[in-house]
Amino acid sequence: MAQLWVVKRVYRVVYLLRIALVCLALCSTSAALAEKNCIDCHTQQGQDWQLSDHAKSMALPTSQSVVADFDNQTAIHYGQTALFYRLDNRYMVDVSYDKKTQTYPIKYTFGHFPLQQYLVETEQGRLQVLPFAWDARPLSQGGQRWYHNYANEEIRPEDRLHWRQPLQNWNGMCADCHSDGLKRNYNSEKNTFDSQWTGINVGCVSCHGEMNNHSKQTVASVTKDTGRWQRLVGQDTATWLGKIRDNQFMDNCFACHSLRSPLVDGITPNTPFLDQFSPQLHQAPLYHNDGQIKEEVYVYGSFLQSKMFAQGVNCLDCHDKHTMKLKVQGNALCLQCHSHDKFNVKSHHQHEQSSSGAQCANCHMPTNRYMGVDDRRDHSFKIPRPHLSNEFSTPNACVGCHEKLNIESIKQVSNSWASKQLAQWHGKPKAIRISERDFMRLQQGQQLTLEQHLAIVADASLPVITRATALRMLNNTTAQLTPASIKRYLEHSEDLIRIAAAQAAQLIALPARVEVLTPLLEDKIKAVRVAAARSLVDASVSIANLAVFKKAFSELKLANELSSWRGEGRLNKAIVELTTGDRKAGEQSLIAAIKVDPYFEAAYINLADLYRSLKRPMQVVSVLKKGIKALPKSGALHYSYGLHLIRTGQRSKATGYFAKALMFAPGTEQYIYTYALALDGEGKTAQGLALLKQQIIAMPHSKQLRELGIYLSQKMQDRESYEWFQRLGR
Repeated sequence: MAQLWVVKRVYRVVYLLRIALVCLALCSTSAALAEKNCIDCHTQQGQDWQLSDHAKSMALPTSQSVVADFDNQTAIHYGQTALFYRLDNRYMVDVSYDKKTQTYPIKYTFGHFPLQQYLVETEQGRLQVLPFAWDARPLSQGGQRWYHNYANEEIRPEDRLHWRQPLQNWNGMCADCHSDGLKRNYNSEKNTFDSQWTGINVGCVSCHGEMNNHSKQTVASVTKDTGRWQRLVGQDTATWLGKIRDNQFMDNCFACHSLRSPLVDGITPNTPFLDQFSPQLHQAPLYHNDGQIKEEVYVYGSFLQSKMFAQGVNCLDCHDKHTMKLKVQGNALCLQCHSHDKFNVKSHHQHEQSSSGAQCANCHMPTNRYMGVDDRRDHSFKIPRPHLSNEFSTPNACVGCHEKLNIESIKQVSNSWASKQLAQWHGKPKAIRISERDFMRLQQGQQLTLEQHLAIVADASLPVITRATALRMLNNTTAQLTPASIKRYLEHSEDLIRIAAAQAAQLIALPARVEVLTPLLEDKIKAVRVAAARSLVDASVSIANLAVFKKAFSELKLANELSSWRGEGRLNKAIVELTTGDRKAGEQSLIAAIKVDPYFEAAYINLADLYRSLKRPMQVVSVLKKGIKALPKSGALHYSYGLHLIRTGQRSKATGYFAKALMFAPGTEQYIYTYALALDGEGKTAQGLALLKQQIIAMPHSKQLRELGIYLSQKMQDRESYEWFQRLGR
């Protein structure tokens, strides 16, 4: 009977799916006609586009678009099971976990290579990415199989990364970059989506815009580069000859190939990137301390660090404008601009010509693997620097490549080995600038003086995005700034610098902050205006400037609203509301954050802090216990509850929570410090000292841990430990 019920349910779902497809066909007619009109005249471009990932970014599930095996295939991962099959010519999946099975029709394919994902509708209008994807690589490369998106860990329903949670939601996380003219249409009051698009995949419109009057334009009106890359006599690397290039078109590329927060609903082609998004800068832990990619950050943040970008190289110098594939394979791509005799010889790369080590990209664009099978190259084009790897915990291409290939024993493959080898080949490595070293120290968590920190920002030889990142991180160095210290950056010609300066200006005391930030409320760039408004939320703006503040503030509110489908968006709304004194609205936004994103720990912590400020200790306890129940392995929640116990005089209970916080989030400096201090308060100073000595080994540059160690050593009259902590600071 249970099986019959499932079949009946499936047929009902299929019937509803057919109705939905009819509606989709009607809605997509105009987009299809527009695409056809383009291809009617631009036949070759249309054929090239069909070869691109853009053309296959999203599709209805058909025998042409589905690349996976749906022939009653079962995938299992830590007790979670998915059965992929076809029923009545429809692609279906049964997802089972904890003896509960849910049946879904596949609504859309998502991507195609090296993996293809599948979307299902869990609620009306809400599409989620299934936890299992198809490895589309050839069998010889380990492909042609179903695999779980998080292959090495169990993702239970109570996990924020579970496939039914907001972070796996198509509407919010993925949609705007996989379809033309996408609008999320999120209703924050109802927590529902009514997302629409003009084209199901990434077509002509995404890059060229509507082009309604295109047929009336003359060829002469089309802007083209009037110059070329050329190596002159005696040059090893080409320079651009001709009119200065207009690379603004890359804002279309950056709109999707970046980690960013939306300021508007959807993407408008040929509109400045920073008028639509606030970008994530290259800070740890998303990037390594030297700016190499670490997490899935796409291309923008790495490419802007590169000498290529600084010299005017653009995406289309390497990638075909319609297939998006590399223009030339192998080293020939780099040799378009770089001398064969200088760089494509063994004296430079020190590997056999036919080997992988002789490939430019393998040394200067090492890959990281994301989504289980997708190898993506770092576009910062850095030189391998193994001599810095031990000091700053950074990877380097030499060790990374040799470890993958198992060319040498693990003992031999080390940073020291690679450094010595490079020194033998090319001599002593070139010393890095003081500002660059200080930036890596800053990323690593080392303490700089304000003078050292501002010197990083002032160094015009560093990439603009690096300087902006350092500006954004000024709160790591100081609790207060003077207007004079960053005034020139608030007026800087580089948009990224002004954005970061507007954010850093929160450290300027009122009313001076109002004076220096008010001009930015009318900045030409929306991301700057939003950053300025956010820094002035707690300020009193003069009546003369009230209108411009309200306009920028409305842009800030919209940005928070657009992201309120996930916990971070609701939290940002709450912070603005609480800062403006609307405690009731802030409380409701935090409660809503827990409701829409129940495994987002920051919502619980901030709501508990609000109740603490309102002197409601019972509600503090209630919220934190609810959070710990939802997230029993959250270090932050256990730490917050431990602090509550300290504040309410329950010191003996607090140390247990601090111990758990450190167990669930090992290496967290503040947890170590507070735990050791709490042990000392309990009369267990020796235990606290032992904890510090054990933990500080992994973070020898921590000033606060070292100073606490010195204090506890003196208290214990332990000269040996006192001298040991003193030596760590040298």
